[in-house]
Amino acid sequence: LENRIVYNLVDIIEGKCRKEQAMLRDRKLNNLFIIPAAQTREKDAVQPEQMRELCGQLAEEFEFVIIDCPAGIERGFKNAVAGAEVAIVVTTPEVSAIRDADRVIGLLEASLLKDIHLIVNRLNYRMVKKGDMMSTEDIVNLLSVPLLGVVPESEDVVISTNRGVPLVHDRGSKAGIAFRRIAARLNGENIPFENGYGDGFLERFKRLFRG
Repeated sequence: LENRIVYNLVDIIEGKCRKEQAMLRDRKLNNLFIIPAAQTREKDAVQPEQMRELCGQLAEEFEFVIIDCPAGIERGFKNAVAGAEVAIVVTTPEVSAIRDADRVIGLLEASLLKDIHLIVNRLNYRMVKKGDMMSTEDIVNLLSVPLLGVVPESEDVVISTNRGVPLVHDRGSKAGIAFRRIAARLNGENIPFENGYGDGFLERFKRLFRG
């Protein structure tokens, strides 16, 4: 994908190209486009109000505009929030990751972005059943935001990334199925969640005090 990049997000903002010139069409899905971020520019090259305007223009042409927010809570985070109407917080079942997710949710709520959803990534069902990892229920109770989906830990993700082929095209992959379920829910479909994630270590910890 990198070899096809000519223009990027900053080039659009600075008027060096039209947004259509910066869009990269996916080779498998002709209605999916990507606008790459600039890797060599300062973080303040794009202002929140500029991001808001660009996202508004894109929303007039596309049904979904997905902003991939960089890690951290600096300028990239502020720009992503400025252009967003809905936030999807992705976390893993580690305590440190959930603590970071809780902080991000607080910042999103402070920015008046109230439509917040949660994806739990890399959930290991075996560890959950043994009580060695937080369950989905544990995490949802701690973060208090609606669950959008759960992606199980899978080596299929690594393989698909290395091959450059989206995992959603693998019909036999559990992680791929999870991604398709998430997409369906985003599209307004009523897709039930699977049960049987186990109690998790928080419930196991509580049982120690119940005797």
